[in-house]
Amino acid sequence: MNALRHVELTRVFIVDIETVPGQKCHADLPPEHQALWNTFCGKRHHKEVAEGQTHDALFANAGLYAEFGKIVCISVGYFRLLPDETLEFRVKSFADDDECEVLRGFAGLLGERAPFGTKLPGSTTQREKGYFLCAHNGREFDYGYLGRRMLICGIPLPPMLNIATYKPWDLPHLLDTMDMWKFGDNKGFISLALLAGLFGIPSPKNDINGSQVGQVYWEDQDLGRIVTYCQKDVETTARVLLHFSGQKDLWPTVQVTYTPWPAVGVMRSV
Repeated sequence: MNALRHVELTRVFIVDIETVPGQKCHADLPPEHQALWNTFCGKRHHKEVAEGQTHDALFANAGLYAEFGKIVCISVGYFRLLPDETLEFRVKSFADDDECEVLRGFAGLLGERAPFGTKLPGSTTQREKGYFLCAHNGREFDYGYLGRRMLICGIPLPPMLNIATYKPWDLPHLLDTMDMWKFGDNKGFISLALLAGLFGIPSPKNDINGSQVGQVYWEDQDLGRIVTYCQKDVETTARVLLHFSGQKDLWPTVQVTYTPWPAVGVMRSV
């Protein structure tokens, strides 16, 4: 796409997050938060409440909302030029029962890197100095969720995520493969699995899907399985980005490297 002519692959962080309800069930919320959830549900899920669904049952959806969910995994991928001038795609994951540890690790990775071409303080229009984030549906979900949860944890926002009050068109460093597919059509929602299928890319949803992450975390206590799922989404998003930038033929020559993630021990109560 001509719109990506300014994007250098080695300056893009491709991101995916996995979120779950902040507590195992509605009853585990502090009483004041139960009341807040019930009020929230009455507005956000008024149709379901009117149809007789309980606030407790609807809490299974709490992971969708930064106010009541938490991030248990962030996977990040980035291209790196190797000495033989081939590309490596390296994937690293931050995952823990302690959400603030996950967010601190991710914030540390982004550091003080300057966002490309924005109106944010410290941004740059120089290709060799500016960085990008890329996610599927990132503008509608991942970027805002990350920022809100960092605020709740008291973590200073990295420059690339310090975006509150800015207009979407002022933030060209925030790439979104769903947004690219829309071509300006606000109804153009598409799942990553469908978009990958259209481009001939293997589906990342060959084990679990997003609706099952909460169960896998709270019931199965299998954070490692969630990490694997999150990493697959990052790799798929990278391949989709190559399609949009007209560089899909690069992928067979790319060396994919996963930074080992520690085995999961006994899940702590948080």
